[in-house]
Amino acid sequence: MFEFSYPWLFVLLALPYFIKAKQPRTGASLLLPPLARLAKTQSTDSQAGQSKRQQWLLMLIWLLLVSAAAAPKWLGEAVTLPQQGRDMMLAVDLSGSMNINDMVINDQSANRLDAVKFVLSDFIEKRQGDRLGLVLFADAAYQQTPLTFDRQTVQQMLDEAVLGLVGQRTAIGEAIGLAVKRFNTYESSNKVLILLSDGANTAGNIQPREALELAKAAGVKIYTVGVGAEQMVQQGIFGPQLVNPSDDLDEALLTELATATGGRYFRARDLTELAQIYQLLDQLEPIERDQLNYRPQQSLLHWPLAAALLLIVLLLLSKLPWQQWRRGGDHAL
Repeated sequence: MFEFSYPWLFVLLALPYFIKAKQPRTGASLLLPPLARLAKTQSTDSQAGQSKRQQWLLMLIWLLLVSAAAAPKWLGEAVTLPQQGRDMMLAVDLSGSMNINDMVINDQSANRLDAVKFVLSDFIEKRQGDRLGLVLFADAAYQQTPLTFDRQTVQQMLDEAVLGLVGQRTAIGEAIGLAVKRFNTYESSNKVLILLSDGANTAGNIQPREALELAKAAGVKIYTVGVGAEQMVQQGIFGPQLVNPSDDLDEALLTELATATGGRYFRARDLTELAQIYQLLDQLEPIERDQLNYRPQQSLLHWPLAAALLLIVLLLLSKLPWQQWRRGGDHAL
């Protein structure tokens, strides 16, 4: 669909005629004062036709300039944004224990962080209509992306997260506190924090239960996920031994954080359980948003503006040879 942003500017088309009516009738009136020297009527009959063509050309130039000022644009098909969505913050543990290879991806051994990334990528892709944010934590918590509808950026920031980026320990309290702080900058009735960790709180200036009180006051619902297998074969002095690589996982704390805010605690011992957890999280009650409609716009004002400038240049070039011929004739006389 084609339209003008300022169609009322077309009243300016009458401006040259208004100026013409106010000018004394001595010679031909000018259509556009800035181009006055280009539109002077010649005294001879042989020049009358050329002057008339110049006047029509000036009228066309004026029409194109006014059209450009009216800002023509092309509107694409209407697009409706999703009416429902959630404000969801992902807090991912980057402590040293996330490097334990007790997960399997496509029959290949993988560490816990790679397994989280593998499953989260599909979860993020399906979050159409949700605002997502990403917090990474270890010795401290850092916001990688604010709440945004740009799922591709969230995915990219998660893919670029590496172990050791923010230390080796686990600051669960700071991760919750930072997420709550970011939630408080937005008006939302549905605030969801998904916290993934494989250990206990061992770092940070904010204790988890202090952060829990902040989350409850802000209306943030916390879903916690304990990552890590419960059995793993490890080579020891006396040969292979069966060990529990998740001894450090503080399930009691993660359960308390979740239940106190109306959320749930999930245990992810392998990739299948982790995927099932995200399928359950996908069923969270969404919030209602006002329906937003928009139409992609493409500005077209450069076309009439370029045409007007081109005609002005052609008009100037067509005028030069006539002036040179006239000066040459005067010298000859």
